[in-house]
This record gives sequence, structure tokens and C-alpha cells, in this order.
Amino acid sequence: MAVIETKSLEYAYPGVNKPSLKDISLSIEKGEFVMLTGPSGCGKTTLCRCLNGLIPHFYGGEMNGELIVAGLRVSEHPINELAKRVGLVFQNPENQLFALSVEKDVAFGLENMGVPRYEIQKRVDWALQIAGIEDLRERAPHELSGGQQQRVAIAGVLAMQPEIMIFDEPTSFLDPLGAQKIFEVINDLNKKLAITVILVEHRLDLASKYADHVIVIDEGKVVLDGEPREIFNSETAWLLGVGVPKVVRLWHLLKENGMSLSGVPVNSEEATSFLLEVLKRR
Repeated sequence: MAVIETKSLEYAYPGVNKPSLKDISLSIEKGEFVMLTGPSGCGKTTLCRCLNGLIPHFYGGEMNGELIVAGLRVSEHPINELAKRVGLVFQNPENQLFALSVEKDVAFGLENMGVPRYEIQKRVDWALQIAGIEDLRERAPHELSGGQQQRVAIAGVLAMQPEIMIFDEPTSFLDPLGAQKIFEVINDLNKKLAITVILVEHRLDLASKYADHVIVIDEGKVVLDGEPREIFNSETAWLLGVGVPKVVRLWHLLKENGMSLSGVPVNSEEATSFLLEVLKRR
């Protein structure tokens, strides 16, 4: 069952003649972990803004085609209604945090939705626990590390219990260890809570193990759409400069040098098995 479906979606920002999105047609199933990637400036963030209604309701501009998210036609429903179903975590968590305590920040969205006080407290406690930041409840968000701030932003969106969560490069300000921890939190949301996840990301080496669907955008168009092994092994992805996992590149390099190998690995677990196979042959 598709939770997001677009047909010939096009969009141009106000005052811009050239569209940022062109003929976008795709389908995302409920509960999928989707990785959205492509060169910088290709339209990934613009597509995310369409999915939660910021486009066209906030940014304006001209949007054509069909876009249905969680059963709602985006062009016909306001942002506050879409926000109950679609949560967006920004690239820079500081843009989402402004209260004097973590607890108040996480509660903000619920207060705007008019959720009863007892239910707000219940959801805030639950979201803090899921995000692993219960001990930060009374801390001021601006005092936290980048990884902690990202978890607070995730908790704030999670508290509203959306069906879909969109993460726009959530690890761009984090080191590899911090990024790995955020990916694990996102993966838990997807697997344990059955939340549909759309992750905009360039760190494919770290994130590829979690995705079961990859979409590649270039110049506002979907150029690749499929399962990770197919996409990362595609010549088109290589030519676009997509950050194909390094183990895929290593596999091809060894193959070109005459080594007979089994199926191409795309994540760290498969990479371990692959490297053990290579070492046994030495």
C-alpha cells in the first residue's frame, strides 16, 4: 500500500522560470526505509518540502501534477493537517530548537495541535525515551552537542506520532560515530514503530545498511528508483557522482583485476563477509 504517491509532479519557486522538480513520478510503500540521494542542488530538499506541504502552502510558487501523502492530496490540505501525518527533521537541528528546555521543545508541536495536557506529558515522556535523551529533559537545547540536539529534534517530531518521518541530511554536522548513532535511532523508528522513513543523505557508506529502497534525483528528475544493490551497482549512479559505498567500488576494482567474486556487497555486514572471502584467497 503506497503511503506516498506522485504523478508527473513539477514545481518552480516564485520568480524562477526553471522548475526545481520535473516530472517526478514515484511510489513509496508504508513502512519502507527510503534513502533519497543525488548531487547537491538536484532537488532533494525541495521534494521533501512538497511532501509535508511547505510547498506550495508556505513557499508559494507553481506546483503541477499529483501528490498524495498519507491519503491526502497535498494541494488541498493545509500544513497543520499534513504535520499530523508527516514530520520533517531539518538538516541543522538548531533551526528547530528554541525553547529553554528539551522537554518544552519536544512538547511545542503537541501544544500547537491542541493536544490535552495529560496526553502531552505522556507523549513527551515516550518520545524522550525512544530518542534516548530522558536524562536531558531539563537541559537547555543550546547547551547540547550536535548529536544530542539532533535527537531532541527527532523527539519533537516523533511526539506528534506521524506516519512518515523525513530526515534532511540529519548527520551533516556530526562525526562518523555521532552519525552512526543517529542512523540507529532512525532505523529503530522504522523497524520497531513501523514509521515510513525518508532519509536524504550523502553518507551512503554508513546509511546503506538500513535502506530497502533508494531514489536518486538529478536536475530535478528521478533518474534511479529501486533496491540498494541494483542502484549502487548502476553505472548511472557512478556517472552522477553519487557517493556509492566504498565496498562496492572495491568489489568492482578487484573484479576488473581478474578476481572471481560472488554478489556485490552494499553494506558493512556484507563487506565483512566479502573481505574475509578475499583474504582466504590470498
